[in-house]
This record gives sequence, structure tokens and C-alpha cells, in this order.
Amino acid sequence: MSRKRSPAEEENEDNDVSQNLEAEQDDGNRRQIRHHYRELMQSMYEHREDMLSTRSNKLTDTLQAANQLFAEVSKPREAALDAQLLVLATNLGKEKANQLQADMTIFEPTSFAEDLLSFMGINRLENPESENDSEDEGYTKGYLGADAWQKLGSEADKYFKRTPTFHFMLGSFKTEPPVVRQKTDRQKRTSKVVEKSVMPAQLKKMEESHQEATEKEVERILGFLQTYFNEEPDTPISFFDFVVDPNSFARTVENIFHVSFIVRDGFARIKLDHDKLPVIEPVIQESESQIDKENQPRYQGVICLSHQDWEEIVKSFEITEAMIPPP
Repeated sequence: MSRKRSPAEEENEDNDVSQNLEAEQDDGNRRQIRHHYRELMQSMYEHREDMLSTRSNKLTDTLQAANQLFAEVSKPREAALDAQLLVLATNLGKEKANQLQADMTIFEPTSFAEDLLSFMGINRLENPESENDSEDEGYTKGYLGADAWQKLGSEADKYFKRTPTFHFMLGSFKTEPPVVRQKTDRQKRTSKVVEKSVMPAQLKKMEESHQEATEKEVERILGFLQTYFNEEPDTPISFFDFVVDPNSFARTVENIFHVSFIVRDGFARIKLDHDKLPVIEPVIQESESQIDKENQPRYQGVICLSHQDWEEIVKSFEITEAMIPPP
């Protein structure tokens, strides 16, 4: 007694049948594609001479047919045949290109000489200079007329650039003497010399005035430093408290600039305290003879102070009042 099949089993069986049909159709299409590729290659071998001819387009037609076949290729076997056909077509195309190049670049000296002699009017029937000479290997001798080379030179002269005739670009040269110009700018030159001599004097006065103002400001700041130190000689003066103006960044920069002169001239010194922070104090000078400024060691440094640094210093050291009041 046979078992009745379920709908699912019937559906699976139908799917297997359809897949087998599709596989058979796919195999048939692939066989047909391979057959066409082999026919194209066989045609290329048989009609090789026609494809190499410059007047034939069979090689182009074959490549177009191969492109149409390649659109249906989906398996490696057919792709290998397409690559084999492409290699064959490439070799034929290279040979065809070499033939074209050779046709364009070949130069035959013998043909050129024959054309040149014909143009010059060679006479091959008469040869008075060598009447008894026989023809060598089918070459018929002749002679050129008296005007043969003149005729060749006249023709060649047309293709050479001619030298232009001589002429003046700006007219003929004149022998007249040049016109003497009158000198009328002496007064202007003297005035310019006077102005130039006045300018350095003005600059010198301005320089002296700026130098005097700097010296006065340095002396004023040194007086404040000595006053603060005399009031509390045991308390070190913080360098930042002394030079920083909490109300003006520009005044802070000017104070640092002027204090550098005080330190350079040996009237004050800067050192570090136990917290590794800079402090400043005046140098006590009992007599000028005891201090040799030239032999004292000097150390120079460059300070970079931005506006943000100035704000952080004012905030960190809690500076509320300037120790050096503005002048």
C-alpha cells in the first residue's frame, strides 16, 4: 500500500525538476557560446591575410562579435576562451600596425635618385663620354645637360628662406650733435641737502629726550625699591608683586623693561626664595670704589609675558594694588 505524498513534498519535487531544467538550459547556452568562440578563432586562422590587410575590416568585425558573446559569459571556461581570442586578435593587430608604420616610413634611395635625374633632364640615349661602356646589370647610363644643376638649384631655391634686405628699424642715423640741456635744478638740490642735514638733528633730539625719560623712570623705580627694602629689610620683595600692575598690562611690561636696566647696572639683584619664586632686592653700595661693574658676572634672559599670563599672575598672587605707581 503506497503512502500519499504531502503538498510540501510535491512542491519540493517540482522545484528540483525546475532546477534541473534550468541547469540543462544553462549548459546548453554555455556549449553554444564555446562553439561560437571556437568558430571565431578558426575564422581568424583561416582569413589571417585578409585581417592583416589595411583595406579590410574583418578584424574589427570579429572583435565586435566577441564583445557580444562576452556579455553572456558567466563561467571561467567561457572567459578563458574569450581571453585566448583576445590574445590572438592583439597579435594580429600588432602585425597590422607594424605594416602600416613600415609603409609610411620606407624611403627608397634608388627611386628618389631616378626621379631626381628625370627632373634634371637626363639623356639615356646618348652618352658621349663613355660610348664603349656596356650596360651594367640592366642599368642604362646617360648624361646630364649643361643646365641640369642650375635647374635643380633654381627649384631648391624656392624652399629656402630668403635673407631680408637691410634697413633701419628707426630710420636713418642722424649726424647732428645732441642738444645741450640747461641745468636748472641746482637750487632744488641745495634745498634737499639742507632738509637731509636737518632730519638727523631732529632724530638725535628725539633720541636724547627718550633716553632722558627712560633714565628718570629707572631712577624713580629704584627709589621705590630702596624705600620698600628699608622699611622691611628682613622681608623679601616678590618680583611679581613689585613689577605687576593689576590695572594695566602695558604698565607691567614697562616696569619689567625698566627694572632690567636696574639689574644690568648692578643696583639690584634677582634671586629665588625657598619656594623657588623670584624675589628682588637692592644692592647695598658702601662706596663706588668697592664695586667693579665690569668684572661682575652678568646673566641675561628673555621673558615672554602674554596678556593671559598677566591675568593668571594677578589672580594667583592676589595683587590688588601696584607697588610702582604710574608717573
